[in-house]
This record gives sequence, C-alpha cells and structure tokens, in this order.
Amino acid sequence: MIAAVLPEAAQAQPADVRAAGVERISVAADGTQANDDSAQASITPAGDRVVFTSYANNLTPGNTGRNNRVFVRDLATGENRQFDGFSIGPPMLSSDGQVLAYLADRFDSMALYQKHLSLGWSSPYTCSLLTCEASMGSSERHQAITVRFRYPEQNQRVQVRRPDTGELQIIDVIHNTAPIRPSISGDGTRLAYQDGGEQDILLWDWAGNSVVYPIEGEGRAAELVQLSDDGSKVVYRSGSDTYVHDVASGTAVQVSGVKGIAIDPTGRYLLHTPSGTTGPAPLTLRDLETGTDETVTDRPATAEIDAVSADGRHVVFRSTADDLVPDDTNGKADIFLRTLR
Repeated sequence: MIAAVLPEAAQAQPADVRAAGVERISVAADGTQANDDSAQASITPAGDRVVFTSYANNLTPGNTGRNNRVFVRDLATGENRQFDGFSIGPPMLSSDGQVLAYLADRFDSMALYQKHLSLGWSSPYTCSLLTCEASMGSSERHQAITVRFRYPEQNQRVQVRRPDTGELQIIDVIHNTAPIRPSISGDGTRLAYQDGGEQDILLWDWAGNSVVYPIEGEGRAAELVQLSDDGSKVVYRSGSDTYVHDVASGTAVQVSGVKGIAIDPTGRYLLHTPSGTTGPAPLTLRDLETGTDETVTDRPATAEIDAVSADGRHVVFRSTADDLVPDDTNGKADIFLRTLR
C-alpha cells in the first residue's frame, strides 16, 4: 500500500523537492479531476514535465471538445498546456523537455508533429501513406522515424537523423512488416530497434554506420522494450524473463520472472510487472545495481516507455484504481505520479 499522499490542488512543487508519495497528474491546475479517460504518459529525465493524452475537456480553460488531445504538465506550476491532434501512440518529450512530438493523421497520411514548448514553432513531418513510428532524443535534431512501405514487398525503413550532420541516415529492414519500435539515445548516437520478422533486437551506432546483430544472440526470439537515454543499456524481453544488455561490455543481465516495461535514463532502474501479465498489473521498480525492489503501486496499472525519471525518483503510470488519492470519484482512468525518494 502507498502510505504518503500528496494533495492535488494547486500546491505543485519542482520535481527535486517533491515529497515521497503519489499524486494525480491528469487534473486541472486547480485540482479539478478529469471528466474523461487519460492515457499514455511519459516523464522527462529531470522529472519536471509529464506528457499524456486525454479525452477530458476540463483540464485547460475553454476546452469544450471531446477528442483525444495531448497535454504537457509542468510539475513545478501544475499548469497544463493542450495540443490538438489525435495522438497515435504515446506522445514524446525530448530529453531536455523542450520539444513535444507525437504521431497523428494528416490528410491521407501520417505525420510526426513537433512543437517547441518555449520557442513556439511547429513542424509536421509527413512520413508515410501507411504507418510510422518515432523516437526522440535530447532535441528535435535527434530523432528516429520508421516508415512502412506498401511496395514492393512491404519493407520498412528506419530514418535516423545523425547528430553530427543532422542528415537522415537510412537503415532498411528487409521483408519485415512487424513494428520496429525505434528507441534512440538522448544524444542521437545509438538506436535500438527490432526486426519483428526475425524476432531479433539490433543496435545501430552512428560512428561508422554499424549495426550489431542480434544483441540477444543467435536463435533466440526477443522483443525490444527500450534503449536508455544515455545509450548504455538495451532492455528486451525473451521468454518469461527480461534482459538488460550492457552496450559497452556486450553482456546482458537476466532479470528472471518479470516483464520489463521501461528503464530510467541512466540505465540503472527497471520498471516491471510480473511475467505473463497482458493487462493492468502492479508496478515495481528494481535497482539493477543492488537488486532491490520498490513498489510503485500495488493496484492494477499500466505504464509506457520513458515512464521513469533519472535515478528512478519519479514514475508515471495509468490506473483506474480509485483509492490511490483522496476524492477520486470520476470513475475514469487517471495518470498518477509516484515519487519514491
């Protein structure tokens, strides 16, 4: 059980001075709870901003629509900023928290929308007539986009914006129609992705445009979870276990009996649920150096990649539980922030 609880109404604090406990994030600045479901949240490495999607129309002033929107919450002020556009997949914030990116429909295509939160510019990047996926590094300069082509053989392509020149580096994934799930490091120098056809995890390094294949070893099926923001660790699942691959040594630590969900930007803290779960389940944070676990929530919950801030201090998650904070009476799925230390 979570003992410490933070008040929701406008008593927001900077992330580095928040008390340990749990608070609801999908609320208006005055603490008013959302009137519809919220989902798909992530947090910046510094733990100062959270991005999430919601159908609620009462999280920002003057919002009367009922469509899915993207919200960025400043944890120091408790203010929400709303961005229109039906997000397809989890929205993303750059590592520095300055650039918001999310995939959305654009005419008869899909586009990666990028918005600079301080400078105000916006830039849609049309990526495919079918579907695409994306990953953000430290800024809009560091990004990876995968494009799925219909012809000639439904191949896919990873487009990585190189950190040294800003040019797009192309990586073809032949005869693969499964999601590639790109995950790029904060500095843009490394990219992890999966070949769903071969069920392999690959690691690309911009120096020499080299690909390590496959990192899980020959003859083993694997599924990518996430590359840590510092590029040092790759988390993947294989069978009923999770593995944390150390890029420098080329070796992996096996975390038995757990389903890895996300890793913190430093590669030390692993967010996981019990192995075999396919829906909401309790969330636990493991310190990979000490092997100790901390309960994030013992209630059914879900989380996305980029759900853990640096050094494992904050975790964002989604839950329909109504007893995590006082006066949770909306009967909806909400976004929560757990501060562990």
